[in-house]
Amino acid sequence: MADYITLIKDWIIELGEKHDVDPLTLGCIYLVSKVCFFTTLGLALRNLKAKRPFVTHLLIACSFFSFPYMYIIIAGRNISVWVYLFMAALFISGAFSIWKKVTAKPVNVDPLP
Repeated sequence: MADYITLIKDWIIELGEKHDVDPLTLGCIYLVSKVCFFTTLGLALRNLKAKRPFVTHLLIACSFFSFPYMYIIIAGRNISVWVYLFMAALFISGAFSIWKKVTAKPVNVDPLP
């Protein structure tokens, strides 16, 4: 089992060197950005339910969502076209998902008599 972990680690480091992207930096940016993304998305939804302005929180959430991918676009070299297409698909699906969550109407649940 340790051999497989070593092989995967070596493969990831080799990929990082090949494309000039530091895997540790990318992982840290990814983890921190996702925590910040869900926090600001929750604030946006809370403000939406309270009928307060929510657009600023939503824009900040979108920027947190895109940070790791922007790092790959800016720092990466010799990256295949399919990676850029995959990132574009992630941006589109993320935007659509956020739009559906924000525009969804809450379901009223009537208490049982």
